[in-house]
Amino acid sequence: MPAASVPRIHRYTYRQYLNHEASSNVKHEFIDGDIYAMAGGTIEHAVISMNAGAALSAQLRGSPCIVASSDLKIRVLATDLTTYPDVTVICGPVQRDPESGDVALNPSVVVEVLSKSTEDWDRGEKLDNYKQIPSLLACVLISYRQRRVEVVRRSADGQWLTEAAGPGEVVSLPLPGAVLSVDDVYRNVDIPA
Repeated sequence: MPAASVPRIHRYTYRQYLNHEASSNVKHEFIDGDIYAMAGGTIEHAVISMNAGAALSAQLRGSPCIVASSDLKIRVLATDLTTYPDVTVICGPVQRDPESGDVALNPSVVVEVLSKSTEDWDRGEKLDNYKQIPSLLACVLISYRQRRVEVVRRSADGQWLTEAAGPGEVVSLPLPGAVLSVDDVYRNVDIPA
């Protein structure tokens, strides 16, 4: 997550970032020539991510969509952000980055489980970067403070609209037959309603 107040000491190229990432045992985000280590998540974060991914994987089985974990890097060509969403859905053939076959360019849906340290970044600049991906239909933001799931989706006229759901509710995704039940997303996690 970028820190605006930290002066730049070194700007990296995307190729340098890829080389660094290939030899690192820690995940990093890359934006605007800077490399940022990603903090490890909590147990709750890991369970919520897996619950969302498992629900989407089960619903999209047999469709042309794949569901990937946070091990998949996504690159936003328009802004050069490279990051690891908590869950990524890609419908149709995967478009691989020409500089690295391990980086995808065409997510249909990305899921971000928010945390105290990343919420502002995930809701702000990172979301703005995601919106620059032509294939992206929606970004799902899952709260760590309360049982709340938001879907920021691209409308037919290119506008971005937000739908939110709480306990006992369901949000639909712009994929055939794909929904997220808030209760299922927070299954086995002790977060207030």
